[in-house]
Amino acid sequence: MTTATDPTPAPAPDPGRDDVPVLADAPASPVRRFWAVRRIPAALVAALVLAGAGLLLYDVASVRADRTAMAWRRELADGLATRPLDDTFVIGGAVLAVLLGLWLLVLAVTPGLRQILPMRRAHADIRAGLDREAAGLALRDRAMEVSGVQSAKVRVGRSKVAVKAVSHFRALDEVRADLETALATGVDELALAHPPALNVRVARPPRKG
Repeated sequence: MTTATDPTPAPAPDPGRDDVPVLADAPASPVRRFWAVRRIPAALVAALVLAGAGLLLYDVASVRADRTAMAWRRELADGLATRPLDDTFVIGGAVLAVLLGLWLLVLAVTPGLRQILPMRRAHADIRAGLDREAAGLALRDRAMEVSGVQSAKVRVGRSKVAVKAVSHFRALDEVRADLETALATGVDELALAHPPALNVRVARPPRKG
């Protein structure tokens, strides 16, 4: 038995072609919000825990050395032993501890940095964010370019852009339509990962006198 072979030679590899996948060709990962470091709350909690633990350890060591316990620890032990559970100070301390714990939990599970809007990721290893105030200034400049707009205030939120414009000539409907078109283009050029919705209001300037 004989096998037929293809006389056509295999194509030579193209030196200008790179078959190795590059990072830019990889699918972009989901864009998430930036997480705050929260150095101040962490430093405060660490300082309080360190101070309390150090003071308690010093007092325990003093008692072990046949010295008298500190007055605050004796009063605290007596109070915990004699006060009923429905005492005002006991309930107040428990509520304060619960609120402090809830605050720490909220800080632990929420990203924070609400002023930073995440931008679209063109590369997997690069993350970019835009300050909400800077985005508002850019959109306000866009609004001021529309014919008929005398002044404009732009407030950029995480999910909505609120625009209040004052028009001193032209029909308000026309100015509003042009503003929505210009601002939609401006929002798209900001390259935000989650483009906010537009809420445009146009009014006449207040009458003088």
